[in-house]
Amino acid sequence: MIGFLSGTIHSKIAGQIILLTNGVGYLITIPQSYLNLLKLPGQAELFIYTHVREDTLDLYGFLSPDELELFKLVLTVSGIGPKTALLVIDKGTGKVEQAIKDADTDFFTTVPRLGHKNAQKIIIELKNKLGGSKELDLTSENEESSQAVEALRNLGYSRQEALQAIEAVPNSEKTLEQKISYALRALGKKL
Repeated sequence: MIGFLSGTIHSKIAGQIILLTNGVGYLITIPQSYLNLLKLPGQAELFIYTHVREDTLDLYGFLSPDELELFKLVLTVSGIGPKTALLVIDKGTGKVEQAIKDADTDFFTTVPRLGHKNAQKIIIELKNKLGGSKELDLTSENEESSQAVEALRNLGYSRQEALQAIEAVPNSEKTLEQKISYALRALGKKL
């Protein structure tokens, strides 16, 4: 396993660099934010994660051991591969850790290739490893429920009111329109 490399940046290629170390060029995938800062020719020191699969051996490089450790943690979440994990780390380790602690699914849904369910999985699976003070709201488990809550919020109801109204919708109401209509009738009765 390769754990650390230092050398001269030979070239940049679509999200990757070739790092020349003692005459050997290593192709390393790095976070885009770091790639944008690199100048050619230049020196680089990277902490390396070696990803081995049946048909490939890929290297992922990070500026600090903290980034590398968080990358490894994100990879432990089922359904998250190294390319998606790298996009998460590119948001900044401090911000990612804070989003996990705050159960902020909206932060993670801004990451390309990462939907609402995987955002929830990241928070649930990493919260006990990083600690956290807020509970994840799982009431809007599916996209349709999220849309219904958002529709009610756009009509002037608070998030809490909208969540409670959508939670109370019986399973017999199948479509998004039926759920919103039922929730509106229930909210209207409370007035």
